Parts: sequence; C-alpha cells; structure tokens
Amino acid sequence: MRRFRLVSLVLSAATGLGVALAIAAPASAAAADRYVALGDSYASGVGADSYTSESGSCQRSTNAYPALYNTNVKPAAYKSVACSGATTADVVNGQLSALTTSTTLVSVTVGGNDVGFTSIMTTCVLQGEADCVAAVSAAEAKVRSDLPGKLAGVYNGIKAKAPSARVVVVGYPVFYQLGTICVGLSANSRAKINEGINLLDDTTKSAAAAAGFTFADVRSVFVGHQLCSYGEKWLHALNYVNLTVSYHPTAAGQSGGYYPVFRSAAG
Repeated sequence: MRRFRLVSLVLSAATGLGVALAIAAPASAAAADRYVALGDSYASGVGADSYTSESGSCQRSTNAYPALYNTNVKPAAYKSVACSGATTADVVNGQLSALTTSTTLVSVTVGGNDVGFTSIMTTCVLQGEADCVAAVSAAEAKVRSDLPGKLAGVYNGIKAKAPSARVVVVGYPVFYQLGTICVGLSANSRAKINEGINLLDDTTKSAAAAAGFTFADVRSVFVGHQLCSYGEKWLHALNYVNLTVSYHPTAAGQSGGYYPVFRSAAG
C-alpha cells in the first residue's frame, strides 16, 4: 500500500510538472513572437482615445487590444496596421503586406464595414423602427451571401504571407442588453441589431474554423457592460459631438473586454 501511494505521489508530481510546463510554454513563446495586428476600427481602437500620431485617420490607440498585448506581453516584434473604416478588401490590398514569413502571431477583426455597420446604426438612430429592421435585414442577407467568401480571401491571404503564424480572429460585441428600461431605439430595433451582430459573429466564427484559425469571442465578456445595461458601459452610445466613436468600445471595453479574451486565445 505504501509503495502504491509513493508511485501515486510520483505520478501526481510528474503530472503537475507537465501542467506547469504546459502553462509556462506559451509565455516563452509569446515573448518570442513577432506579432502583427490587422483589421478595422475595433482593432485600431477607435473610441479608446490616446491615438498615435503616426496612425493619422486610422486612429490606432495605445489602449487598443493589440497595443495592450504589446505592452503587457512584450513580444519580440509588434506592428499594428489596423485602420478605422477598413473592409476585407482594405485588409487584403493594404494590410497583408505587413506580414512576412517570420510573423508568428496575427490578429484580425474585420467584416463589420463590409455589411455597413455605420450606415445601419445611422439609419436606426435617425429613422424609425421599420427602416432600422429593414436595414439590418439587408445586412444579414449580405452576411449570408457575401461575407464567407470575403473572409476566406483575407484568411487565405494571411496563410500565404505568414504560413507559420498562429492566427486569432477577434469578433464584435453585441451592442444592447435587452429587457431593461432604456431610452432611444425601440426594443424591436435593439433586438434586431443584436440579431445582426450575432449572425456576423457566428459567420465569422465558422469562417475562422474553416481556415484553421482561433476565434476569440468577446460577446459573453461584454454582457453587463453593453448599452442599456446597469453596469459600467464598455461601448459608446451615439455621440453627436464625435460620431466616429459611436458604438465602439471605450478604453475600459478594450482593456476589460477585448484584451483578456485575445490574450487567452493568443496563448
């Protein structure tokens, strides 16, 4: 019996050592990474303030999740070419050139502008419920028919430029908490907008899986911090003074929502 217990202790220690090594390995790998961030305004950090002067109208923020990863993890090399307003075509034609065969980690958030995020929210805010629902329905049709092929083009381009890289596809938060007392858009409009974002995320998740990439889903972590929630808001509501930041994550949304989800997915 004592011999059995000794063997068990040895096996347990070995297992624990294996777990410790498995946990430690990603940290050393992350420090050696050559990381490139691609994508749109959710990746560049619009709405999070502290924009770098070199980024100009792309509005890359030091509070965006790629920059936070660089600050905290300190990979061997880091470059963000994410840009406000970027579509999948913009990523393919203007951002993939930042990748090389030595790139080991890539993040990308893109797709919302391909289906008209900005114009949809403008319609929903300035016009009635019927127009809002119709605008989201039209966008959903684009998501189903066009977006999978466009995302595949981006993902295939990443593979071609950085064949050895780990690739993390980062999604979008759902904007509204439903079932609360909330002024502004009607309950039906808010529910339809959420439906459209969920379809966009689910479609992106499927495309990422088909490419063999990791999907970082931020939807659950934003629950309780959405518009119309009772907690700290991690998304900007409509801002008439600065329309660009509307419906984008705040600095807290990037640090408390996007960054931990991305860091976990990146390894």
